[in-house]
Amino acid sequence: MDGIGKEVPFIAAHRPQLQLSGVPEHFWPLLCKKLSDQIFDAGDAFSLLLIDYEDSPKQYHDPTWTVQTTRNMNASDSTQIFLIDHAWTFRTHLARQQLRQVPALVQRLSNLIGLPDDPDVNEEELIQKIFDNIWKYAQTYSLNTENISTEDSIPIWYIMDELGSGIQHSDEPNFRCVPFIHLPEGVTYSLLFPVRNVKAGDIVTRNYIENLAENEEHRRAMLLPWQEYEESDDYTQNEPDKDYFLSGHIEESLPDTSRARAARNPDQILKVFSEYPRINENLTHPRFEIVDNEQSADILWFTGHFKMYKELSEISPDKFVNQFPFENVLTIKDLLCVIARRSTKDCNSIKDSPAWLPKTFNLKSELDKFISYYRKRESLGLDNHWICKPFNLARGLDTHITDNINFIVRLPLTGPKIAQKYIENPVLFYRPDCESKVKFDVRYVILLKSVHPLRLYVYKNFFLRFSNKAFALNNFDEYEQHFTVMNYGDTNLFRMMCADFVTEWHNQYDGYNWTEVENNIYKMLRELFERATMKPAPCGIAESPQSRALYAADIMLAWDKNDKGETIIQPKLLEVNWMPDCNRACQYYPQFYNDIFSMLFLDEEPETCKDISTIN
Repeated sequence: MDGIGKEVPFIAAHRPQLQLSGVPEHFWPLLCKKLSDQIFDAGDAFSLLLIDYEDSPKQYHDPTWTVQTTRNMNASDSTQIFLIDHAWTFRTHLARQQLRQVPALVQRLSNLIGLPDDPDVNEEELIQKIFDNIWKYAQTYSLNTENISTEDSIPIWYIMDELGSGIQHSDEPNFRCVPFIHLPEGVTYSLLFPVRNVKAGDIVTRNYIENLAENEEHRRAMLLPWQEYEESDDYTQNEPDKDYFLSGHIEESLPDTSRARAARNPDQILKVFSEYPRINENLTHPRFEIVDNEQSADILWFTGHFKMYKELSEISPDKFVNQFPFENVLTIKDLLCVIARRSTKDCNSIKDSPAWLPKTFNLKSELDKFISYYRKRESLGLDNHWICKPFNLARGLDTHITDNINFIVRLPLTGPKIAQKYIENPVLFYRPDCESKVKFDVRYVILLKSVHPLRLYVYKNFFLRFSNKAFALNNFDEYEQHFTVMNYGDTNLFRMMCADFVTEWHNQYDGYNWTEVENNIYKMLRELFERATMKPAPCGIAESPQSRALYAADIMLAWDKNDKGETIIQPKLLEVNWMPDCNRACQYYPQFYNDIFSMLFLDEEPETCKDISTIN
């Protein structure tokens, strides 16, 4: 096939990618040829130079290499686009494992990032040094094609070859360098091309944070891995305005609360339309009947987000729905942390405030605050491990535990994230089956019946999740050591009923009564919902007489000190889940949905449910 014949299908397949990356069209024909013929001729146009710092020692932020042009280049010249190969492509949780398997890659990366030769450093220490330092060089992309699983769409990181990695940052660059997936091969390269005319001998630069900075302060914070950053002593977190709560949020209407739900006959059988199979299989209470259409139902239980509350109140004022307006303030991680901080007295404290929320920063809007807080902890010699989570993913996907500030600063490139202080002193549980003290968390099912007044209940039978390996502040790639969600994949799932747990708890922690621990959990949940409902929508959950909802709160226990210096157990809120998987609840407690539905819709209070609206 001749050149023109190849260009047509190439451009048809790659046009969206090229346009999104901002690659000028006059480069596309030559790019097609270079990819087809595998022409890597950047060495003819550039030189990679080792920087000599002479008598002054090289500082951390100083680059090791730089790239220089060897000829004049015109940005409008269609021949001035170059393929840059990638030295390493990886996902973070597998990075160290890959390095252990390929010693030659370890040596190449060590040279690329300028690590000094040290015969006293063993292989594992060298791998750790590489992992600590690669965040000055690593770039990222995600696969967002149709029919791809959530796991496969987790971001991929890559290190360009020596030439690409040697290109330095400039706020006013003379080149651009963008990732590009060649679809026929399924191989990713980087494309390097000039954005203005350059002369032979010019230093090649690109903008490391192109189009990413929100403002000058954010730009400075994002450049932390490459430039000195003078942090502030102020890490006060202020609540954003309502536009932030609405950003990226699908519009939803508010109900007409004046259209009160008509009184129901106490003997009436309520018809339930449910999209959740567990309800259809397990709801056997004689006061409820499963139906297969929405129109005839009294109760709508959707698995997708419901938004049309106004329309529901006008057209079907007698129907219930299993959601509240703007309940996303609880279930999206960045918003959850915002509402949890309401009413706190000291927002600039080094301690968690409130005590039940691990210190949390939005890595997009509060990156500068995070850096200041991190550096403050560093100066005080405090533990600085953080867990970085996507706003709206579960099961530990794209979640990272690290004390490397450069890694944390780079992570928002893979999508919006929070950085939450990792609980370094969790209360552990001894598992005789693996002869280890492991992490665990506790899940409580929460039932919300009303916002104003607050009517909040918990299902008293809580659920437990355990790690499979002994806890320690190391091996953060070891999922079964640091995470507790084991009901996905091939990991071993350790099960324990809550009654058995309480018995064993008193054997292991005789000085800490579980009833007191649980009462503190209840108070924490009540405080959370008070804060979630104290402001009107969109900054808080709105009242809706037709709404009833079920959530799941995941909680960890940590050791702490009270004002008297006494050791106490402090509950820590991890997250609140919408539409949690209740399969295990149905297996353990066959009456689960009978109790839940009678609590929410019949105004009954089964023994398994507890009112925590006003708990002290």
